[in-house]
Amino acid sequence: MDKIRYPIGQFEANPHFSKVERIHCIHQIADIVKTLRDVVNPLNYDQLQVSYRPGGWSTQQIIHHMADNDMNAYLRLKRALTEDEPIANSYREDLFAELNEYKNMPIEMSVLLLEQLHKRMNTLLNSLRTEEFQRKFKTQALGLITIDIALQRFVWHNQHHISQIKLLKDSKRW
Repeated sequence: MDKIRYPIGQFEANPHFSKVERIHCIHQIADIVKTLRDVVNPLNYDQLQVSYRPGGWSTQQIIHHMADNDMNAYLRLKRALTEDEPIANSYREDLFAELNEYKNMPIEMSVLLLEQLHKRMNTLLNSLRTEEFQRKFKTQALGLITIDIALQRFVWHNQHHISQIKLLKDSKRW
């Protein structure tokens, strides 16, 4: 079950992130939406409603979750840049996924949101000085983390969910 839930493995932060690794990570953000579109474009409405694992979210719920998560991540990043070690708000992603919006809204709404949000994220990240990536904020899940670690988690989180969708497609031979 863990291989299905975490097809690329669980998140592991690199606390000694180099400038080259950071640049590579930032460049990966630009590819997330293109990859997501390539993976989900051939899927029809009924396929989007299928859960990637028993008790898991549907592809549609995953995509809407990705948009909500990335909005939160973007705001956390901005708070870390403008406040001293702020406490990042968390949200009940399990309850968000049960809202009608997740069930009834076309995925394209969230894909477009991700596309624009990632452009803003890239603009902001590319404007930061090296020392700003060491600014910190506190999360419930990871504790006190740097922007460097948040950046790694951001990319991992998106790749993680895209991999879940790919795994579902492969298992169903879609």
